[in-house]
Amino acid sequence: MKFKCIIVDDEPPATRILKNYLEKVSFLEEVGVFNDSLKALEFLNSNKVDVVFLDIQMPQLTGIQFSKIISKDVKVIFTTAYPDFALEGFELNAVDYLLKPIAFERFYQAVSKLSSDAKSEVENSSSSEFIFIKTDGKNKFQKLLLNDILYVESLQNYVCIHTLKQQIITHSSLKNVIESLPENDFIQIHKSFVVALKQIDSTDSFSVFINNKELPIGATFKNVFFERIDQNKI
Repeated sequence: MKFKCIIVDDEPPATRILKNYLEKVSFLEEVGVFNDSLKALEFLNSNKVDVVFLDIQMPQLTGIQFSKIISKDVKVIFTTAYPDFALEGFELNAVDYLLKPIAFERFYQAVSKLSSDAKSEVENSSSSEFIFIKTDGKNKFQKLLLNDILYVESLQNYVCIHTLKQQIITHSSLKNVIESLPENDFIQIHKSFVVALKQIDSTDSFSVFINNKELPIGATFKNVFFERIDQNKI
């Protein structure tokens, strides 16, 4: 798993150092660098980001203000030249607080906490995991157990989620649904299909068979799919 990261800092030397450090760590992926906190907020509103490396002293919005606005699902690592803000940073449940100038060893110590958290989440996952699916235009949401999902099918502007008991149609894109599913348990096999790996009954070079349904394997997805299958072959 790679954590998608952005850097929000109005000091170019600091962003260059962080960008260089991110490139050295295999489980981190830099997806944006911003010297303007408002532009960073716009990016967060339309893109999936896991971690923000966030300076505290910035114009327009301070890092503290910024961290209070963004989703609680986005992890924050504060970066600053001012140690006075450390206590407030930790009170906001920041992953860590890095004091400039930041040494790579200290940086790696901070981001290692992310990897540990991710491993713990996977180990503690259970069959009770679920998502909520919007089912009509009146803000009605239906709870759906991940273990019940057989596969997901794209229908232009809609998505049909095929489960053991029913089919649920929601106004969404396949991409949005994929981002809500654990990548260890689901895989895309075609531009229109994502399948639950454990629900696969059998497969050949061209198709996946789930619950008496034959689903095509797209050429673009074939290599990655069979690499996952090879991991479980005997």
